[in-house]
Amino acid sequence: MSLLNVQDIHVYYGSIHAIKGISFSVEEGEIVSLIGANGAGKSTTLKTISGLMRPKTGKIEFAGADITTMKAHKIVAAGLAQCPEGRRVFSKMTVQENLEMGAYTRKSAETETSIEDVYRRFPRLKERYKQEAGTLSGGEQQMLAMGRAMMSRPKLLMLDEPSMGLAPLLVEEIFEIIGELNRSGTTVLLVEQNAQMALSISNRGYVLETGRIVISGTGDELLRDDQVRKAYLGG
Repeated sequence: MSLLNVQDIHVYYGSIHAIKGISFSVEEGEIVSLIGANGAGKSTTLKTISGLMRPKTGKIEFAGADITTMKAHKIVAAGLAQCPEGRRVFSKMTVQENLEMGAYTRKSAETETSIEDVYRRFPRLKERYKQEAGTLSGGEQQMLAMGRAMMSRPKLLMLDEPSMGLAPLLVEEIFEIIGELNRSGTTVLLVEQNAQMALSISNRGYVLETGRIVISGTGDELLRDDQVRKAYLGG
């Protein structure tokens, strides 16, 4: 059974038909990428899975349970966390306080262990644990957003544009961390405009165009696909 199974979902913004009957799955232990141009429906798909939006029709199953109409905080408690586009850290809170907010569905006794785990993965955050999140660099804020999402100990971590606005060296570091998280047991659903980097670490990928999945395959297959190369990989 797939860890995540999205079945024929249709999502609207008012009268605008944003997601037009997409279906895909994520198996436990995989990294799966959704790639596509701006406005293709990638972020809307993640928001719908995480309960921030509702599909008009279709079904979403996670770990064998129907979460289509489940409230967002209960979806987090069930083991599915999202790291949003644009970081969205609590700018006036410290690094430590941001991480504690990520553990609100957990027992307080478990929080300290989880924070130490985040600091082990992101040593720069440990150095800045008393610093207000709004004063961090873009790369540090991205690390904090990922660490905050990891605080709920998710079975599936959804990452929305983790490389956006970052320098190339930081992009490489973020993708190395994503790979490490996956190797340590976290399944990852990745939305990313840097298709080359995303597909290079992905088991499988799906290409979205105007709310529809138009191509799917393994990461290697999509990297070699002429249509994908021309549209998203610069040749």
